Amino acid sequence: MKVIIMGCGRVGAMLAWMLDREGHEVTVMDIDPNAFRFLPPDFKGIPIVGNGIDEDDLRRAGIEEADAFVAATRGDNRNVMACQIAKHIYGVPKVVCRIFDPIREDLYRRLGLVTISPTVISAKLFKEALEQ
Repeated sequence: MKVIIMGCGRVGAMLAWMLDREGHEVTVMDIDPNAFRFLPPDFKGIPIVGNGIDEDDLRRAGIEEADAFVAATRGDNRNVMACQIAKHIYGVPKVVCRIFDPIREDLYRRLGLVTISPTVISAKLFKEALEQ
């Protein structure tokens, strides 16, 4: 599977490394070249300095051949915009979007995006830990 990950923070880098280890073709995009320090030295994928809402950067990352796109930056608005571009303009089959705001996450999910909210997931895990 050819995967593009926008955002090379700890989550994006860990996901990139996990997919890379399984033999997937992984391209990681970030607007900050220093973000790639989170990638392990044995990462075989492609790091690209670029923005996932810029169509030239997306084409450079291979969006037209991508099987999957993940938006994992800290910005909900940029994540949603990039996922909409990947899904609706480039027809990427699998698009997953990180959304911190639980209210927005529900709205975007109802609009057809696959979303993950670390805020909701973390709160549930804390609650489970407290109840054990």
